Amino acid sequence: MAERRPVADRLPTFPWDRLAPYKQKASEHPDGIADLSVGTPVDPVPALLRKAVADAADAPGYPQTWGTPKLRASIEGWLERRHGVRVAEGAVLPTVGSKELVAWLPTLLGLGAGDTVVHPELAYPTYDIGARIAGATPVASDGLAALGPAPVGLVWVNSPSNPTGRVLGVAHLRKVVQWARERGAIVASDECYLDLGWDGTEPVSILHPDVCGGSHENLLAVHSLSKRSNLAGYRAAFVAGDPALVGELLAVRKHAGMIVPAPVQAAMGAALDDDAHAAEQKERYRFRRARLREAFEEAGWRIEHSEAGLYLWASHPDHDAWGAVAHLAERGVLVAPGDFYGSAGAGHVRVAFTATDERVEAAAGRLA
Repeated sequence: MAERRPVADRLPTFPWDRLAPYKQKASEHPDGIADLSVGTPVDPVPALLRKAVADAADAPGYPQTWGTPKLRASIEGWLERRHGVRVAEGAVLPTVGSKELVAWLPTLLGLGAGDTVVHPELAYPTYDIGARIAGATPVASDGLAALGPAPVGLVWVNSPSNPTGRVLGVAHLRKVVQWARERGAIVASDECYLDLGWDGTEPVSILHPDVCGGSHENLLAVHSLSKRSNLAGYRAAFVAGDPALVGELLAVRKHAGMIVPAPVQAAMGAALDDDAHAAEQKERYRFRRARLREAFEEAGWRIEHSEAGLYLWASHPDHDAWGAVAHLAERGVLVAPGDFYGSAGAGHVRVAFTATDERVEAAAGRLA
C-alpha cells in the first residue's frame, strides 16, 4: 500500500488561519473589532426568501440534483433578464455554494496529473486549491500568450475580480475565449459579483453573445446568491453554459450525491425571480463603499480598481500588506492582506464593505 500523504503535504495552510493574531489584536479595541476582512453578508435574509424555505420545509424525499423545473426556469429567466444571456435547455445546474464548485470543478471535469489549470495572478485561492485536489498543475498567469504551446485543460476568469474589483471588458473576454477555443481548453468564468458594478460600470458575462459569438461551447459561468441575496448561509449557487459540459457535471454529481437541499432550491428560485430585494441590498453596499472609500483616501490610502464587487483594493505608502494589516489592527480594524491572493498582492490589502452600517462608521472614524 502506498504511503498516504498528509494534508499539509498536499495543500497550503488555510490563509485565514494566519490572520488570527491580528484579529485578536483588533478585538482588543475598547469599542470592539470592525471586521472588514471577510466578505460575509450581515444583513437579514429577505422575508420572501425565508418564507420560500418555510413553505418547502416539508421535503422528505431526495431533491433533484439538476434542480426543480421551477428553479431551472428561474435561473434561465434571470440570466436573460439581467445579463442578456440565453442558455440552452438543460444548461444550468444548482451547486452547493460557488466555492464547492470552484474547488471540485477540475476533478468533476476529469482533469488530473499532466493537466494545467490557469488562473489569474491575483486570484481567489480556491482556483489553485481545486487544481491541486485534482492532481493537476495550477499556473498563475494574466498573459495567456506567455504560456506558449503548453496544453491547458481549464482557464479560470474572474470578472469582477476578487480581490481587486477589476472588471474585464468585452474585448478582453473575447480574446480569452478565442485563445481557449484554438487550444481546446475550457473557460470557467467566476461571475459571483456580476450584479455589483459601481459608478456606471456594467460587468459582462462570458456567456454574453458579444463575448462568445452566440456559442457557449467549452464555456461555463459560475454564479452565487450569497452576496446578491444574503444567502451565504444557504450555500446557494449555480453553473451555466455549454450543455455538454453541464451534462457531464450533472452525471458526476449524481454519483457523488452533490445535491442542493430542496428548501434551498425553493429559496433560490424566489431570489432569482425578485430583483427588488437585490436592488435594496446593493444600495446598502453602495453607501458603505462610499463611506469607507472616502475615509481610507482621506487617511492617505490609495484605492485601485474596485469598480465592482464588495471590496476596496487599498495600499498605503508606508506599509506592505502585512504591515498595513498590523497598522489597522492596532486601530481595531481587520482587513485581509493582499498576498492571500497571490504574490502580486504583497503591497495591498482587501477591505470588505459587508459589515453593518455601525461597524463601517466605526472603522471610518478610527481612520481619521
